[in-house]
Amino acid sequence: MEIKVLIDEIEELVTPEGKGPLSKEDQGRVKIINNAAILIDENGTIVDFGKRERILSNYRITPSTYVLSAKGKTAIPGLVDPHTHLVYTGCRHWELKERLQGKGYIEILKRGGGILSTVEETRKSDEDELFALASKRLDIMLSYGTTSVEIKSGYGLSLKHERKILNVINRLKKERGQIISSTFLGAHAVPPEYRESPADYIDLIINSMLPEFKGLADFADVFLEEGAFSYSEAERILKRARELGYGIKIHADEITDSKGACLAASLSAQSADHLLYASDDCLKQMKQAGTIAVLLPSTAYFLKKTFANARKMIDMGIPVAIATDHNPGTSPLYSQLLNMSFAVFFMNMQPEEALIAATLNAACAMGKGEITGSIEKGKRADIVLLNAHSYMHIFYETGHNIVDTVILGGKVVLKKD
Repeated sequence: MEIKVLIDEIEELVTPEGKGPLSKEDQGRVKIINNAAILIDENGTIVDFGKRERILSNYRITPSTYVLSAKGKTAIPGLVDPHTHLVYTGCRHWELKERLQGKGYIEILKRGGGILSTVEETRKSDEDELFALASKRLDIMLSYGTTSVEIKSGYGLSLKHERKILNVINRLKKERGQIISSTFLGAHAVPPEYRESPADYIDLIINSMLPEFKGLADFADVFLEEGAFSYSEAERILKRARELGYGIKIHADEITDSKGACLAASLSAQSADHLLYASDDCLKQMKQAGTIAVLLPSTAYFLKKTFANARKMIDMGIPVAIATDHNPGTSPLYSQLLNMSFAVFFMNMQPEEALIAATLNAACAMGKGEITGSIEKGKRADIVLLNAHSYMHIFYETGHNIVDTVILGGKVVLKKD
């Protein structure tokens, strides 16, 4: 076995351990190794990691091995963003001003703003334009240390345009170094042409979109909320998706207690996302079902809403992940680093819990926990070096991008100094 890369002299290495989501006390447990090293093979897989003395004495480093000095730096797993809407055109900066003046999300949506205004712009764009814009967004995320991303459709809302967006996501999967999972979100809103007959649009999703997009999307999702889709509509769509072999995700309990967490549990969903107003009973059902809670602190921040109760969920034993929810209207955030600080300062999470929420648990929410989300033997070498002597500087220097180097599948793709 050839050692292709040695990351040497790491001042602090911090990682969760495992392939499944961590909950309760385990969500606060990370391995910390000082004066560490990591070995990566020619396939971009982690061969070993640990104390530098042991690594250097147990393995043969040849002249062909690329040695990357991490002196004075901290190594963490590549960050994972398990809920984004990256494929779109257009801008909705004007909505921010309206929200600051007191207008609510549903009010803006009913006036043709919100999701529908992005749908109008995105429908005008071809695949090449959408691919170029999404690639630039992924580059920005990479600069903040994000190495894996879930991307949803949902700004097409027709057979033609939803396929177009899913084609773009799949092209990103093939051409980008980041790990990407795809989610079909045709049930994001009812498009204008079906405003008078929403049942017909739901039939289109169930009878045409879901069967035709099988293989293009890993997951199916529904925005279950007042002004979007009801509990019974969401249940019907997601049951059909499950029959067809999609993984299940749900936008749940963001604006009201819509019982989305209960529906997620009943369908054994991979994740239920948002959960600002989820009831204790539904959360208990999620715990029993093993559904991951994907919380979106940046969305609550931009919407000036109460934050999801991460502390309660962790104490109940629900695995918690965090995501940026990057979208052009309610959370135009790229940085999981800043999002982790939001989780600590606004959702009462401990730093270790936030790190796990943005790495291993987030990877599990994408269905990728077996291959990424931690620095461990046999996992893909997705690693971020921070220009700091401790991972605590993520929170101590909130708002400052301390990413120095990003390694994707064993390759250095970003190095700042």
